[in-house]
Amino acid sequence: MKKNIAYILLIVIIIFSCKKAVTEVNNVPQIKPNIIFIMADDHAVQAISVYGHPLSKLAPTPNIDRIANEGVIFNTNFCTNSICGPSRAVILTGKHSHINGFRMNGDQFDNSQMTFPKLLRKAGYTTAMIGKWHLGGYPEGFDYWNILRDQGNYYNPEFIKMSPPNSTQKADTVTVNGYATDLITDFAIDWISNAKEGKKPFFIMVHHKAPHRNWMPTLRHLNLYDSIQFPLPDTYFTSHEGSQASKEQLQTIYKDMYEGHDLKMTVAKGSNELAHNPWKTDFDRMTPEQRRIWDKAYLPKNDAMHEANLTGKALAEWKGQRYLHDYLSTVASIDEGVGKILDYLDENNLSENTIVVYTSDQGFYLGEKGWFDKRFMYEESLRMPLVMKYPAGIKKGKVIEALTQNLDFAETFLDYAQVEIPKEMQGKSLKPLLEGKITDDAFRDAVYYHYYDYPAFHMVKKMYGVRTKRYKLIHVYDDIDQWELYDLKTDPNELINLINNSNYENIKKELLIKLDSLQKAYNVTDKEFEKASKESVQKSYKNFERLRGKTGEQYQN
Repeated sequence: MKKNIAYILLIVIIIFSCKKAVTEVNNVPQIKPNIIFIMADDHAVQAISVYGHPLSKLAPTPNIDRIANEGVIFNTNFCTNSICGPSRAVILTGKHSHINGFRMNGDQFDNSQMTFPKLLRKAGYTTAMIGKWHLGGYPEGFDYWNILRDQGNYYNPEFIKMSPPNSTQKADTVTVNGYATDLITDFAIDWISNAKEGKKPFFIMVHHKAPHRNWMPTLRHLNLYDSIQFPLPDTYFTSHEGSQASKEQLQTIYKDMYEGHDLKMTVAKGSNELAHNPWKTDFDRMTPEQRRIWDKAYLPKNDAMHEANLTGKALAEWKGQRYLHDYLSTVASIDEGVGKILDYLDENNLSENTIVVYTSDQGFYLGEKGWFDKRFMYEESLRMPLVMKYPAGIKKGKVIEALTQNLDFAETFLDYAQVEIPKEMQGKSLKPLLEGKITDDAFRDAVYYHYYDYPAFHMVKKMYGVRTKRYKLIHVYDDIDQWELYDLKTDPNELINLINNSNYENIKKELLIKLDSLQKAYNVTDKEFEKASKESVQKSYKNFERLRGKTGEQYQN
């Protein structure tokens, strides 16, 4: 009997001890990750070599690729509204444009609303924002910020810097000598070097201006790709059959780019005077020495163009080459900056517990359909690059094929930071995907898109739509009313509008039902379909024709 009692007591002690040990392990506070969010402006998937596009094989991005190779790559990541300010508002709030209130550039972001940096800061993170803000007003929810004035300039940009706590002013504006991409990178590393000394985890948004229009490379890259002939897309010359909105846009490289400002063309052989250049500040702000180096690099290239006396299709193709050379040379400095940040993390033993994300605010056209810029719901504009690494929490080598969006970023960062995700946020955390707790197919079956900025630059019509794994349905509205339907498997370039094809009638019905269900789920009301006045549309077309000058007159269809 005594042996039995002793035996029972021993079992009780063992069980109690095990429970205590488990409790002690579970009570060990998990180390929250640092988070570095690097976002470029208008960086196309086609220009990141880990995505395998022919362009990027000639102009590789080894450091951005490094993030993917040490972590994961998202192959079907999309924006909700392909334009700078609205995308940034969606990322901050985890809400669609019609909910966060920032539908188009020129709107004023409501800084009083909840954003994920505010929640991270409340949860104990040290937070910072450096680079392009472009939402009006000053950032909130950050312990430190140093932002570009408006769009920012490539050379000697103006930064609006948060004033010290005891200052009577909220901010100081200072012109900083140097190249924007390099400055933003260096400012970010300086802040990280201070933040790592504290006891709190840190979060920083590193927002580059590049490669936004007008694609001015740093001086060290002015001749980077001179020896390379980049392949122009098969769709560089197209008639846009089946898409009235595509016919009426003003973002065709060989018709609408400003020959001086955008293409750096000169007025004559032997001259450094730029051709049509309505926005002079980008070049006038360069120092005499910067401009001397610039002119020395571009003069021989422009003289060769004048000597060739190009017209028509040949000139259009030359413009496409000049655009790609400048754009991809501008990207090179971003990649170098990413490398500097990654090297700093490695050298300071920060890599293991730091989430590093690289993305862009939207996609961009690199000559597809003859275009530059974004805005349309076609793949080049809709699709965003997204690579991420977190050695302590994400297994490297994973490729994500789920339908993800910038709508999901806020929820993801909060999830990894162990912060409760507000119910009013409309996206989904990517953490379960990254941990293999949900399959790609089960994550989301369709994404919703809505673009509002018309009449405005490039005169791209208002549109909304839905994209599934294979199909895309778009409704273009305002001063036209047209539906477009594309089969992305058989027509990846989206050239054949199937909206009236009887073979796709059932697909169309299914997509309309899905579109309606998403609009209801995201609380889309009739307000979102308001039309601009005819007078404002006509005025905008005249204004942009005036601003464009004689650009494109030498090209004939």
